[in-house]
Amino acid sequence: MENYVLGIDNGGTITKAALYTLKGKEVGSSSRKTKMIMPQPYHTERDMDELWQANVAVIRGVLQSTQIKADQIIGMSITGHGNGLYLTNKQGEPVYNGIISTDNRAKVYVDKWSQDPRFEREVLPKTMQSVWAGQPVALLAWLKEHKPEVVMETDYLFMVKDFVRFKLTGEAFVEVTDLSGTNLLNVRDRCYDKELLRFFNLEDIMPKLPPLKESTDRCGYVTKEAAEATGLREGTPIAGGIFDIAASAIASGLVEEEKLCIVAGTWSINEYISKKPVINKELFMTSIYCLPDYWLTTEASPTSASNLEWFIDHFMDDEKRNAFEQNKSVYDICNRLVESTTPDESNLLFFPFLFGTNTVPDAKACFIGMNSWHKKEHFLRAIYEGVVFGHMYHIERLLKFREKPEMARIAGGVTKSDVWVQLFADCLQLPLEVVEVKEHGTLGTAMCAAVMEGYYESMKAAAEAMVRVDRRITPNREQAHVYARKYSLYKETLIKMELVWKVGV
Repeated sequence: MENYVLGIDNGGTITKAALYTLKGKEVGSSSRKTKMIMPQPYHTERDMDELWQANVAVIRGVLQSTQIKADQIIGMSITGHGNGLYLTNKQGEPVYNGIISTDNRAKVYVDKWSQDPRFEREVLPKTMQSVWAGQPVALLAWLKEHKPEVVMETDYLFMVKDFVRFKLTGEAFVEVTDLSGTNLLNVRDRCYDKELLRFFNLEDIMPKLPPLKESTDRCGYVTKEAAEATGLREGTPIAGGIFDIAASAIASGLVEEEKLCIVAGTWSINEYISKKPVINKELFMTSIYCLPDYWLTTEASPTSASNLEWFIDHFMDDEKRNAFEQNKSVYDICNRLVESTTPDESNLLFFPFLFGTNTVPDAKACFIGMNSWHKKEHFLRAIYEGVVFGHMYHIERLLKFREKPEMARIAGGVTKSDVWVQLFADCLQLPLEVVEVKEHGTLGTAMCAAVMEGYYESMKAAAEAMVRVDRRITPNREQAHVYARKYSLYKETLIKMELVWKVGV
């Protein structure tokens, strides 16, 4: 019988599971949506019991749909959105709702820390990243002030994937690539650091931080109880797993320094790897990568395709209903509407800041330049373009530290839209490679299980064997001047809007 590895990806609202052959071929997948809870403005949470049940459902779903026997799965691994916060007691029972990384309640603490001269002098050399509201340090600071009983009841502090792994194994660990993006870890020395935590007034949470593990370490086995719930074989080994931005990067074949990787999903993630860490206060993050001696340099914000999801949910009920009746996707309708317009017929701009941004303080999402003749297709094109311009803004920051690449790999939900990927290529004026994989997160983390069980000697070897390029998108040179002009207008307007946003509009 052929053997398989299982990968699970817990995003902000979607949980996915996929089974892969040891050559990287997906044989089946399953997904389940979870509800985002917004108890008040700027709070984005989720029910952790619902999250666990979603994981149970997708594991059962992929086993049933593929008819693969549980004993054919040699190992499994989990990824999930970075940052946010998942707090439990020793039994794995939640002591508060899970907090998603788009949460912005703790911005006041970020402002205070960023203005403290000690941050650049003492903290940045250790963490190699900016600090922002959706990180555990900021969320814990908010909880200590507003919900101190929650912190007192907490035994374990997890990232989302580590919480799910704990539910499967009963063993509490956190994994190093994931934690290296949280400001909880001394990234330079790959260890916990009491002095670092003291800067955030969080030294008292150090006993609540589980032991650190590597991505390919064996971090326990599926318990009898979890096996009965999921249909997995009791004793199935589970790897440490991987930060979602690293999972998408490795599943895109990012094993060489000259390449650039773009991940366009809930977050706008733009990244490259190098053997020398980049430490700069203007840079979003340098984190630990899943290849030995490599660092992942990242510019990111929650400003990508989730903006389209919001527009569809609020303004496209008729299109969703028609798509359902015709057994089609509402995203196909969006693509056709965007294709029905041309890039030079409208200067309508969209700023993709529905869930915040780290590029401009206090920025809000908005459309600018509306006229009476604009139709829904123009708003959709503005969203598509605004998301791409948001990525370009981040990529410009990255190119301060490296040469412009000759090509880039692109991953994430937008790769399902040929229209959107072509728009990325035309705006960036770069050839783009899309790899032959439906879900980058699940494949990237499944590789950890293959390496854990010795099928590959390293994540690099796993990527070279399990990743294949599906198609190459060539930029339309005739569109270069149109998008250059519109991107310049986007940046100029962004600067002018800073004062408007600052006064609280």
